[in-house]
Amino acid sequence: MLYGSYDLSLERFSFLCVVNILLFHQHFNTPQQGGAVRSYYLSTALVRKGHRAVMITSCACAKGRTETIEGIEVIYLPIPYNNRFTFYARSLSFIRFVLAAIRAARPYRSFDLCYAISAPLTVAVCARWMKWRYAMPYWFEVGDLWPDAPIELGYIRNPLFKKLLFALEKSIYQNAEGVVALSTPIRDAIRRKAPGVRVEVITNMADCDFYNQAPAEESSLFDEAHPLVIAYIGALGAANGLHHFLKCAEESRMNKLPVRFILCGDGAMLDELKANASSNALDNVSFAGFVNRDGVREILKETDAVFISYLPSAILETGCPNKYFDGLASGKMIIVNFGGWIRTEVEASQCGVFIDQHLHGTFTAKLTPFLNDPGPLRTAQRNARKLAESKYTRTEISDRFASLFASS
Repeated sequence: MLYGSYDLSLERFSFLCVVNILLFHQHFNTPQQGGAVRSYYLSTALVRKGHRAVMITSCACAKGRTETIEGIEVIYLPIPYNNRFTFYARSLSFIRFVLAAIRAARPYRSFDLCYAISAPLTVAVCARWMKWRYAMPYWFEVGDLWPDAPIELGYIRNPLFKKLLFALEKSIYQNAEGVVALSTPIRDAIRRKAPGVRVEVITNMADCDFYNQAPAEESSLFDEAHPLVIAYIGALGAANGLHHFLKCAEESRMNKLPVRFILCGDGAMLDELKANASSNALDNVSFAGFVNRDGVREILKETDAVFISYLPSAILETGCPNKYFDGLASGKMIIVNFGGWIRTEVEASQCGVFIDQHLHGTFTAKLTPFLNDPGPLRTAQRNARKLAESKYTRTEISDRFASLFASS
């Protein structure tokens, strides 16, 4: 196969070699749609390098369709999925996608390789099928450790089912040409599970060009009586632990801190969070709803700090949330309420603070220095942008990804 014939010594001539790459990602989004757009930028990076990229994904449409987006051939399958789905509804959506994606992939069985993007783990079944049926090599991207995460969070309890899922996970790793891990802890976990497998760390990316814009005019969404604005932007799921975000708002109100809180996004916990804010009379909290990428940028223009939140779980600390990188790129102070590599990086880079979910009063203690003197806030914001520019630029990350297929 063309992909298998590459040699490191020929890397400088890789622009002459077109690789046909079939991508599976159930949750593919464009910047206009909003949500996570990593797979969009990875695919466009492949196109820029002269490769052919075909993306198989899903949509909440009545029937499937095919579009060409920035050179990417996108096959939309009519498989609904929503962050508000129950665990079982999500599982059904995952299974339906695998079955439909395998059928949709048949015309591309002569491609050089495929690239499957999780979560969920089930997406890799598409890649395993293509290798078994058509001898097509594959790479697998791991953004969250499955099945570890749903097991640790209590969604999967059956011992036999757990054993089957772990066996599937190991088989997927062992049969891959390589695995892309979005964080170092994820890489280390994969190496423990499947020793000898090639694992490359390619994190999420900070779009410094997109967020490097002139400030917009004041938005009426924000109250000028609250000078410090803290925003959470992302999925409102159970794993995100956003009741702690509201606890911080309640503590802020009780201590008369001049802080405004914004919850921007949608998900299964939205109604519960709104009810909580209402019952506790949290008039310092606003719900902005789901917005596209341009909308996120507008909100961040009016924001001083970005709140990164998860439940206090060791498995969730390994993740690589998009919202962290948007916060860095937009030059906002980072507030993180969980441990792991992100907390370590935030504290080492002096671009934000860690709030312990288990200690009452931590929020007030950590935020007060930034309220009393704007200097530390501005320093943290500059450090956030500096970290984005030095380590996570979109061009650097996406080019590093594309180079995997020019040097293997």
